[in-house]
Amino acid sequence: MKTVHDSCTRIVISAVLGLCAMVLLTPSPLHGQLLTFSKQELADYTAQSNFERFPDGRPKVPEDLMERARELSSEEVWAVIEEKGFHNQYADGFQILHPETPLVGRAFTVQFMPERPDVHKIASAKAKERGIGPLTNQTAIDMLEPGDVLIVDLFGKKVNGTIVGDNLFYYVMKTTHGGGLVVDGSIRDLNGISQIDMPAYFKAVDPTPIGNVMLTGINVPVRIGGVTVMPGDLVVGDREGVYFVPPQLVKEVLDRADEIRIHDEWTKKKFDEMKYKSHEIYSTPADPKLQEEYKEYLKKRLEEIQKHRSPK
Repeated sequence: MKTVHDSCTRIVISAVLGLCAMVLLTPSPLHGQLLTFSKQELADYTAQSNFERFPDGRPKVPEDLMERARELSSEEVWAVIEEKGFHNQYADGFQILHPETPLVGRAFTVQFMPERPDVHKIASAKAKERGIGPLTNQTAIDMLEPGDVLIVDLFGKKVNGTIVGDNLFYYVMKTTHGGGLVVDGSIRDLNGISQIDMPAYFKAVDPTPIGNVMLTGINVPVRIGGVTVMPGDLVVGDREGVYFVPPQLVKEVLDRADEIRIHDEWTKKKFDEMKYKSHEIYSTPADPKLQEEYKEYLKKRLEEIQKHRSPK
């Protein structure tokens, strides 16, 4: 029987050797996709998601939930993520392009490793046998879908760790419909990129082109900071950093966020009355009458929000 350990070992070996499997997902002229997870393996590792899936097997968080996620803050995501035992889903320490613009989308993951000539030669030959051109950053970029956020593990590389310049950044923006970019590495042409309306999180800026690296995985688990990112995770970024939300927790995170905002709204209203000390109201009112008042306020506001979101 194949165990999780066996499967993980096989995946790691595959990535290290650069033997990325080609999976022809449809008979259409669309490209065969370069993956180290097959469609079935990706479904297996994200089995808790009940959402529809892309042809490559990634969970497809619905558009309406992604739209709601644009209102999320890091604190609101944290409330559910931590409670569910996911302690390694937040990454920060980035330079942030357009911090006023929320970053929301579905994770499309890409992994690079430091170049090793013997491995790179074999990987390139195998790709050529399958009708694929050179294994470059554009191999992955050309697979992006609307709503994707390009998540790139470039192991913190600055010099020659530039996943895109302004031209490819513009292409990513057009292809993903403004999805976004998170790279544990660098970008180039910041002056040009800063004029393009798409959020991006990156570790450094450098004038050199990408080089001395090899592409080893597309839509596989990758590490960004201290986070393991899975393909199809909901990516939520704000001025503080980026959360990678497992698809099975998205709805609960969003519903809890509504309650958190209503609680904050009610708390500030009570503070505006200038009748109470902070400890009498925040975080939970001690007075049973105030507790009941809050419960009624919460119920009313949730009903109003639901009515507003319901189809007309």
